Amino acid sequence: MSLTSHQAQVAIPVVDVAALVRGEVCRETSNALREASQDPGFIYIENHGIDDTIIEAARSSAVTFFASPEGTKAKVQVSRHHRGWLRTGEAKMADDVPADRKESFIWGRSITDAASSDHSLRGPNRWPELVDFRRHAMAWFDSAERLAICLLRGIATSLDLDPDFFLKHVDKPLSRASYVHYVRHAGTDDARFGVGPHTDFGVLTILCQDDVGGLQIEGPGGQWLDAPPIAGTLIVNVGDLLARWTNGAFRSAPHRVVSPSTGDRLSLVLAFDPNPETVIDGRDVGTGSAAEPITCGDYLEWRFAQAFAYRREADEP
Repeated sequence: MSLTSHQAQVAIPVVDVAALVRGEVCRETSNALREASQDPGFIYIENHGIDDTIIEAARSSAVTFFASPEGTKAKVQVSRHHRGWLRTGEAKMADDVPADRKESFIWGRSITDAASSDHSLRGPNRWPELVDFRRHAMAWFDSAERLAICLLRGIATSLDLDPDFFLKHVDKPLSRASYVHYVRHAGTDDARFGVGPHTDFGVLTILCQDDVGGLQIEGPGGQWLDAPPIAGTLIVNVGDLLARWTNGAFRSAPHRVVSPSTGDRLSLVLAFDPNPETVIDGRDVGTGSAAEPITCGDYLEWRFAQAFAYRREADEP
């Protein structure tokens, strides 16, 4: 059963992060982030510091791109470095769910030469020939990445760790941004989910929803909770790597997107991950048994190969 906005706010905490954005040490805010990261693993954040003009410019550029003819979008189709346009049906987040009914445009920190890449998820961006598209996209990327760094410093403080514990290797992070477009559906069962139930792969995800709605998270008891848009907020959620890094103390919550029936849905996303050589070892944070240490780069390589069919193809588009 769907929840009202008020009920969702109770289930998914709303945390004011203004102090962290200002660079202050605020134990109350940090503890609130830690508690929400433990249960339910999703957080609404307000006073996040990303200007509305940046969000609206990015959203406008994304709408223009997705409305372009398929031939235009195909000129920047996704590369083997996970940069560019990903067609509907080319992502499948789990073996037991249908392919996602969404299209995406993905980019990251710019490098000019694929030969200099130190990881398959780092390569040249593929920009469409649209006025100011690149500028607006990078403004969202830079702002959301700065926010993720502020939040991770706060979370580390709440765990009595050095504020930069999760940020020791971030001069060449594997962070990725994306615009995600969900087309309205006609109500058939096979079109029910724009994205089926899944967990995010990396450390931390920042999501800017529009006003269409459709995001749901699985609560600790197995119930599906609506996460409706709340004006002035972003949604942050724990990814698999952060759950692993905290030895399971933090929860990477399964979530899904119900395909919209009243209009298209557009999301702005930032998936924050540190440098590929960063070792994720739960013994550094938690106690007791932990998963085997693994580098951020190796873990993402494994998960992306499972989820994206194009990465199993030999030739770059």
